[in-house]
Amino acid sequence: MALRRIALLAFLAGMLSHGAGLLAAPEAELEAVPVQVERESARHSAEGTVEAVRDTLMTAQVAGVVVARPAEVGLRVRAGEELVRIDPRAAEDQAAASAAQVQAARAELQVALKEYERQRRLFEKAYISEAAFDRARAQRDAAQARVAALEAQAKAVRTQAGYHRVTAPYDGIVSEVPVVLGETALPGRPLVRLYDPGALRVTAVAAQSEASTLVPGGTVDVEVPGFPVLHLPAERVQIFPAADPSTHTVQLRLALPSEVHGLKPGLFARLSWRSPGTGEGRRFLVPASAVVRRAEMTGLYVLDRDGKPILRQVRLGRTEGERIEILSGIDEGDRVVTNPERAARVR
Repeated sequence: MALRRIALLAFLAGMLSHGAGLLAAPEAELEAVPVQVERESARHSAEGTVEAVRDTLMTAQVAGVVVARPAEVGLRVRAGEELVRIDPRAAEDQAAASAAQVQAARAELQVALKEYERQRRLFEKAYISEAAFDRARAQRDAAQARVAALEAQAKAVRTQAGYHRVTAPYDGIVSEVPVVLGETALPGRPLVRLYDPGALRVTAVAAQSEASTLVPGGTVDVEVPGFPVLHLPAERVQIFPAADPSTHTVQLRLALPSEVHGLKPGLFARLSWRSPGTGEGRRFLVPASAVVRRAEMTGLYVLDRDGKPILRQVRLGRTEGERIEILSGIDEGDRVVTNPERAARVR
């Protein structure tokens, strides 16, 4: 019995030591690397949005029922192509009535002109009085004025009738059509939104101190997730002359090259550039595999003094191959875990 008890105790001790080894295994298997620090001129960045230089929201100028809607979201259209048509029948009838009034007034003008010529000849021969000649001249002038007034009215009616047909002002892409067939359009109601994909820009906001570091001769990097980084001259950046008094920020605007394809208004964009001069700055780089993304949080597992992984929230910068820049959240000397899945299991 004593031998069996000794053997059982030895077995239990072995199991406990084996279990302790299993618990320590994840921690022992953690792979960590020091944060890479690169010395360079200070780098600045400003976050913004891709915008279309020509982005047009067309609204109704007349009231009526929408009877045709050829425009669809995402459709490429040509200048002059019909996008929405409002029932034009009442306007067409009014235009026809105006045209008929113009014809009648012109006929009356012809009669008045002939009568004026007859009265003029008679007046020159002294067969009629000057008062009778003045009446004929007044009737001619009145007929001419009536024709001019009715022609202007008919032109206005034709222009008003043209508002029932909404056309594209330029080649572009339809981005929004907030009406459907059968709806009643009222003056001021949005009908179609159109933008020109060949003329895009980035509008960003930067602190006034950072905006002052944009000088001619430098380079501005434009980063849009999912697209290659663009390197553009700093001279292309337009700095607005007025700052926001509540945030003390300045708006920046950078026109994108027309040969860039695939970008759309509303995409996130980041502008970044280096400060001029010889001032030294630091860049922190870590392996891209070390980044942890959980919902809206982005972080890194950093080893503390005891070698335990601590999840720390960070702000990401540019991706350079298999490395990624960390703008905030870590410091020189930190050791970052490169296999965050194992670090998440360590207690």
